[in-house]
Amino acid sequence: MSIQVKFFASLRETLGISETRVNSVATAGDVWDIATNKTERPVNVLVAVNLEYAQFDSPINDGDEVAFFPPVTGG
Repeated sequence: MSIQVKFFASLRETLGISETRVNSVATAGDVWDIATNKTERPVNVLVAVNLEYAQFDSPINDGDEVAFFPPVTGG
């Protein structure tokens, strides 16, 4: 199982990671834990699986792309 992981905006800067790969995960939360070495999640972090908003308990399948990003605002 291989999962592509991406971090955007301030998460990328804070964690020092823009992309990585992880293996053997069940949920998006597992992806965060493995990719960040169990770094505590900042409040309101958003997750997307294959370009669709998801939850940290969303199941992950082989070949999925999981992205993490801070809340989006605009005007």
